[in-house]
Amino acid sequence: MHSHSEICFFGLNYPPEPTGIAPYTGALAVELAKKGYGVTAHVAQPHYPEWSIRDGFKQWVRVERLSGVDVRRRLHYVPKSPRGIRRLISELTFGLRLVLIRWGNPDVAIAVSPSLFATALVALRLRLSPRPPRLVVWVQDIYTLGLAETGEGSRVAQRITRWIEGATVRAADQVVVIHQRFASFVVQELRVDKSRVSVVRNWTHLAETEPVDAAEARALLRWPENVVLAVHTGNMGSKQGLENIVEAARLADARDLAVHFLLVGDGGERTMLEERARGISRITFVDPLDDDEYRLALGAADVLVVNEKPGVSAMAVPSKLTSYFDSGRPVVGATDPGGITAAEVEAADAGVIVQAGEPEALLDAIVQLAADPETAARFGSNGRRYRTSVLDQDTAIERWTSVIEHVSASAGAPSDRNQATVRERII
Repeated sequence: MHSHSEICFFGLNYPPEPTGIAPYTGALAVELAKKGYGVTAHVAQPHYPEWSIRDGFKQWVRVERLSGVDVRRRLHYVPKSPRGIRRLISELTFGLRLVLIRWGNPDVAIAVSPSLFATALVALRLRLSPRPPRLVVWVQDIYTLGLAETGEGSRVAQRITRWIEGATVRAADQVVVIHQRFASFVVQELRVDKSRVSVVRNWTHLAETEPVDAAEARALLRWPENVVLAVHTGNMGSKQGLENIVEAARLADARDLAVHFLLVGDGGERTMLEERARGISRITFVDPLDDDEYRLALGAADVLVVNEKPGVSAMAVPSKLTSYFDSGRPVVGATDPGGITAAEVEAADAGVIVQAGEPEALLDAIVQLAADPETAARFGSNGRRYRTSVLDQDTAIERWTSVIEHVSASAGAPSDRNQATVRERII
């Protein structure tokens, strides 16, 4: 037990948000509390992936005790279209709310990026504190790569973001990333000492069970039968490039193919996608689902789709992949063949990859895979094997415990991080 250690989480996203980062932050907080740590989570009101504050959560401050965790939610600005300056203002308003409150006296602060700019403000306050806790920055997405790969923001904005992201991770006592490629970027491009970077893989947030019967799942969800169901779940944002799926559905209409696409979730681009899909019969939009329904959705699929905008290859590891692999269904990835998502699908040997932004290639891959049930079943089994061997929650929590104990043990000594910061300021 670790009843003497106090941990604070700082992050935009926390359950009951069903997708994205929230399930991981929530699960880690709860599991650490079970181990005897005192855990407080300073988070935003639930708003993702729909980018709208949920009913019942619009209080300026909401304090709850959930599964042993003190959860303190704070209202901030949430734009309906989370792009550019609106996204920046959203993160800054949340960050300002964090720096203007009492934190107590935690031993370790874990700041989650996204939100980078809120995390940067947390790091700044810690730098100005006389006796700061140890800081761990948990990197789920890399903003520097995101701006470059999505084409959003001017060159000046990209340079400023890179400087802020680099300064923020260098201010940490430990940086935890979710993939080895992230670790390489943080060390080589953002100049963080290798000894202060740890890789802890995300895990599936669904409890381990046997795969769901497809026919039963379709009946319960009232989804189409006697067609090939291609299901995409999660955020409908810019980097997903889901217009590619809309165009694949349009092609399926034109060819009169027995294929139906389902886009499950919400996000800043959903309205645009629905407008673009107007008149297409082989595509359906489904609101976010709870865990039980989400498991049914995965099980109802013949093929699970992960789709990324052309050029997006290294900025993020889609969190949906962990649950896709768990489902026992094959994956078709429409993404950069040399990117991190393709590498993950190939490492699991759980599906096929086609070039991003080519709807005909996506449609053809789905049709071919559905016509080869033996290969589809093999991919599904391989995904489940990868989930249990590489993406196991217990393994991840133990690695996190080691990180926390390591930084806690060094709390009494001057850190390399502080000495490096002093050198940078003198230079």
